[in-house]
Amino acid sequence: MRRHLRKYLPDHAAVSDNRWLRPFRSTLLHPRLWHLNRHSAAGAVAAGLACGLVPGPLQMLGAALCAVVFRVNLPLAMLVTLYTNPLTIVPLYLLAYQIGRRLLGDTGGFVAPPDFDPLRFVAWTEAMQQWMLGAALPLGVGLVALGAGLALAGYLAVRAAWRAWLIAAWRRRKLRS
Repeated sequence: MRRHLRKYLPDHAAVSDNRWLRPFRSTLLHPRLWHLNRHSAAGAVAAGLACGLVPGPLQMLGAALCAVVFRVNLPLAMLVTLYTNPLTIVPLYLLAYQIGRRLLGDTGGFVAPPDFDPLRFVAWTEAMQQWMLGAALPLGVGLVALGAGLALAGYLAVRAAWRAWLIAAWRRRKLRS
C-alpha cells in the first residue's frame, strides 16, 4: 500500500530543490511531513477532506498548513483536496447549505435568487446582495459541519482500512511460514 502511494506523491528532494519553496525549507522538510504510516495517512486524509471545501485555489494551501501544524503527510493531504472539482463542488455546497439550515433550525424552504432585471439593475444588485447574505450563514455553518464530518469519516476509514490491510498481511505471512 505504501509503495503504491509513494509512486504518485512528490518526494522530499522535489521540495528541497524548488526555488520558490526555499524560504520554507526548514519547515517543509520536517521528516514527519514526508513519512507515510497509518497515523500520518489518516491525518492527511482528514486534513485534505476538511480543506477540500475551502473555496478556490486556497484548498491546497489550507491542506498544506494543516499538514504542517498537525505534522501529517503533506503530499497526501494536498492530493486529497482534489475530491472537489467542477463536477462535485456544487452538490457539496448545496449539501452544506442544507446541513447549515438544519443546524440553525431554519424550517423555511430554499429561497430562490431574485430574477435578473436589466431595467432595474441597481435594485436587482441590492436584492442579490441581500439574498447572498441570507444564504451565507447557513452555508458557512454547513461547510464547517460537513468538513468536520468528512474529516472524521476519512480519518476513521483510513485507520480501519490500514488495520484491515495489516491483519490480512499478518495472515498471509502466517500461512507462508
